[in-house]
Amino acid sequence: MTIRRFCCSFCFLASVALNLFFVISPYYLSDWKKQKLSNWAEEAAAEAEAVALISCSGHGRAYLDGVVVDGKPVCECNTCYEGPDCSLLNPDCAADVNSGDPLFLEPFWMQHAASSAVVVAGWHRMSYTFSDHSYISQELENHIRRVHAVARNAITKGKHLIFGGGSTQLLAAAVYALSINLSSPAEVVAAVPAYPVYKEQTEFFKAKQFEFHGDASSLRNGTSNTIENVIEFVASPNNPDGNLKKAVLEGPSVKTIHDYAYYWPHYTAIPAPADEDLMIFTMSKLTGHAGSRFGWAIVKDKNVYENMLQYKSLADSGTSKDTQLRALKLIKVVLENGGRGIYNFAYKTMRGRWTKLNHVLSLSKRFKLQEIPPSFCNYSRTVRGASPAYAWLKCEREEDSNCSAVLQAAKIIGREGSLFASDDRYVRLSLLRSQDDFDLLLRRLNDLISKEKGAQTM
Repeated sequence: MTIRRFCCSFCFLASVALNLFFVISPYYLSDWKKQKLSNWAEEAAAEAEAVALISCSGHGRAYLDGVVVDGKPVCECNTCYEGPDCSLLNPDCAADVNSGDPLFLEPFWMQHAASSAVVVAGWHRMSYTFSDHSYISQELENHIRRVHAVARNAITKGKHLIFGGGSTQLLAAAVYALSINLSSPAEVVAAVPAYPVYKEQTEFFKAKQFEFHGDASSLRNGTSNTIENVIEFVASPNNPDGNLKKAVLEGPSVKTIHDYAYYWPHYTAIPAPADEDLMIFTMSKLTGHAGSRFGWAIVKDKNVYENMLQYKSLADSGTSKDTQLRALKLIKVVLENGGRGIYNFAYKTMRGRWTKLNHVLSLSKRFKLQEIPPSFCNYSRTVRGASPAYAWLKCEREEDSNCSAVLQAAKIIGREGSLFASDDRYVRLSLLRSQDDFDLLLRRLNDLISKEKGAQTM
């Protein structure tokens, strides 16, 4: 009897314990999983922060994916700076203002380190598509529409959005989409001076549907054959001279691709929201993240949109999900406080650089900058002075037919005018790069102009 009573008691207690285990364990395991998840996120954040805190004397950066020496990423120095901590300036180094790297925005993102940081799980978005079988994050699309509404620079209502690997890929997709169903090859044109990629990319693909035909003005002036099946690139503000542009050509046989890479309050007053049939923007000039390779097209016509989607599908099966996640995070920061944070920072920086450059060159009779008058800005609701991304510099002396060579002799590297189908008396100087690059540019120009003034007094 005692043994039987013991067995019953044991079974009862075991049953109670087992039931308690099943009741409690989900909560316990859930907490354990949360702790594990918290640990990996904290570890990833700590690793990124440790690298970001590596001192490079303010003249360089260390990166998680950089070269590792003795178990630690090394500093990658700004142009003309050397040494393990980038503290040594090479006094003979040339000011390299050739590229459009928008590094001037780096300090803004350092000021917003927490809100712009992204921690990505190893299993994040492993599929080709999102759950709706598309290649596009709906949340990112919604935020892009909002960013245009806030900046007052483009109308997106009733139009389709497509993402791409920067604006460069979307420019090619647009040419394909506009020419694929034409009865004869399209003539691709752009008014001079024109961004070189329009010509280079069109000629690179060598497609039967289109070919590059040079300056749009030649068709308007009647120096070419009758206009038939024309695709015109229009950059506004224009690269290289920063002026707002409109299409040169019009008519039923003309299709226009509007490149609005620089149509942000950073670089120009926004006279009105753009409302064109095909508009292309890029994150590189909005946030400065050129290396993320993300852009978007706003397309009115559904057939053109679907043709661009077909191009994208065959080219890369959709824009990177990791890139889209980062773009979403960055655009959320852009939208904070009605965009005033980044737009005011960017405008103040670019306006300051333009003002300083004008002051230095006002002391010279040898060089001349493009003129961009103040104008009313639809975003700021004020009249604003110029703040272009590039200086379009002209050598005024008759003997200075190659302005790029003149500047190179003075240790300044720009981009010669002939690359923009213009005259080599012009050179494009980038104002987008780091503060180190801009400061060195001013120093080299001051040296060059001092020699000019010295020669005048002899």
